[in-house]
Amino acid sequence: MPELAQGTGADTELTALLDRVEVAVARYLGFPFSFDGTQYHNTLTVQTYTLYYDGPSMGNHLMLDLRIKPVHSITSIHSDPYQEYESDTLIDPNGYNLDNVKGQVRLKPKTAVDVFDKGDRAIKVILTAGYTSDSIPPELEHAICVWASQLQRNKQNQGRETVSQRGGSTNLSPKTMPIEVKEYLKPYRLSGTIL
Repeated sequence: MPELAQGTGADTELTALLDRVEVAVARYLGFPFSFDGTQYHNTLTVQTYTLYYDGPSMGNHLMLDLRIKPVHSITSIHSDPYQEYESDTLIDPNGYNLDNVKGQVRLKPKTAVDVFDKGDRAIKVILTAGYTSDSIPPELEHAICVWASQLQRNKQNQGRETVSQRGGSTNLSPKTMPIEVKEYLKPYRLSGTIL
């Protein structure tokens, strides 16, 4: 049986476990990969993303669903069916509104002079999105803690379906995301995420 870490070792181990669970939760919610200069990874924390879209939202040519939220700011939006994204394809920031909470950009019907083009990767958006330590919803934080707690308790039995004790055997719970955690996460899944 492996020895349990104690003191500083246990704190380091728990921090690493929480980080890994956060990555798994970010992936489950549908957060895109971000690049930290050395590797691509999923995270819930605020990152700068360069995202591409094939056109505006179905049924509303004035609205672009960014499929990520919360969005903190937009650096630029280019609309270019030729995928060159030069300065003449930049959408004027005065011509749209950003709904940070829903992660949507809406062109202003009266004042917008630009349009969202349609086509393969016709729209390029550079934005910052994600949660700060102050803005992460308590349910998300709780879900991460619940799953990490389950994994911590089960780490001695990884890879086992049953365990023998007191002359009998007991079936272990599956090592998948608990239903309770999925219920907490459900409202935060990003649009377009495959169930």
